[in-house]
Amino acid sequence: MSRILEAHIEAKREFGEAICQRISENIAKLGFQLQTDIVSPRFDGAVFNLVNDPFTQSEDLVGYWYDAGKQRIGQIKFHGDGSFYAEYDVVKPHPSKKQWFVEAINAWGHRDNIKTEAKLLDIPQ
Repeated sequence: MSRILEAHIEAKREFGEAICQRISENIAKLGFQLQTDIVSPRFDGAVFNLVNDPFTQSEDLVGYWYDAGKQRIGQIKFHGDGSFYAEYDVVKPHPSKKQWFVEAINAWGHRDNIKTEAKLLDIPQ
């Protein structure tokens, strides 16, 4: 890993850990048991790269989470303007509302304003 990539990861570590915590809180709020039903995202569990944004020309830090079978289950992207976007797969029926399927948890915003939302799909009856 290059020193430049390491520096970007270290600069975003505290922010990234806060994002992972908010995603985990949202999963728990839905009624899932963390670590038994769903493994929570960990900042250090992501595989990071630097990507040049073609629109802004900024160097963005992008991380991907993978399951044990090496299938991608989420991503987190820190934009050059200080904003971020993350998505973490849940892919399970809602634990208490049987008409919903929880596809993922989305998170976005800035360091001082982290927003999260469950991505729900209606299960046809």
